[in-house]
Amino acid sequence: MKLYIARHTSVDVPQGTCYGHTDVPLRNTFNEEAEAVKQKLDGLHFDKVYTSPLSRCTRLASFCGFENAIREKRIMEINFGEWEMKPFDSIIDPRLQDWFNDFIHVRPTGGESFIDLYGRVTQFLEELKKEETGNVLLFAHGGILVCTQVYTGMTEMSKAFEFVPPYGSVAEFEL
Repeated sequence: MKLYIARHTSVDVPQGTCYGHTDVPLRNTFNEEAEAVKQKLDGLHFDKVYTSPLSRCTRLASFCGFENAIREKRIMEINFGEWEMKPFDSIIDPRLQDWFNDFIHVRPTGGESFIDLYGRVTQFLEELKKEETGNVLLFAHGGILVCTQVYTGMTEMSKAFEFVPPYGSVAEFEL
């Protein structure tokens, strides 16, 4: 089975802001960026199409002609809990340094660790594999792409965020 993941376009959030589960706005360059994603998908056939329910993904799915994409909560971005929408350098939380030291296992206050995110993404990917569907397309987030890279053996979990594909990229995986 081939899995394609289209990462949403760039967000209109100040640099250094912690966001994941929050439904943030997109930049005013959305149409140009989305057109580039649409071109990357042109000529490909998909047996199933899923999208994160966050608007940065559903909007891109619709722009690319997949307004009926299946909403799937397990491919939402990581939940940073109480840290959401705060500049990292203004977060006053004793867990912050622990998280920087071990993002894999440490949860932001009220949020998810990377291993939590990885668990829900791999559960979804395992279900996809059991369905033996041909080509599947996901409109998702950087964290979902990184989890899929770990899942497919492209990188190690400890190095996962060294290889985050850019906004508007389309990655192909063999499951």
